[in-house]
Amino acid sequence: MIPAIIEQQLDPKQKQVLDKIAEEKMKRATKCTDDGIKAGVRAAIIVAIATTIPTVIIAHTVPWAKANLNYTGQALIISSSSVAAYFIVAEQTILECIHKASYAATIERERAAARSEAA
Repeated sequence: MIPAIIEQQLDPKQKQVLDKIAEEKMKRATKCTDDGIKAGVRAAIIVAIATTIPTVIIAHTVPWAKANLNYTGQALIISSSSVAAYFIVAEQTILECIHKASYAATIERERAAARSEAA
């Protein structure tokens, strides 16, 4: 993760610190991505259920829908809403998690700087 030219100039202790920071960033990114996937799947399932019921009822009761919405059309309506919900919720969750993590890291750096100045 560190360019080779810079890595050669670092002493082992600096390299170890930078490796630890990079590892923590990777853990945070993985956690945020996992949280986003879970939230997106949860939202997609809820939206699929919420759109299936009215779509099927309308397709069987409304004359226009009965004539024009076959099973493929109904599936397209349900799946497109589910996919949209997945991506919207997953993206919002990932961005929110990253924002919280970067804010917490900034506060921690400020506290560390204040402690080093006080010492």
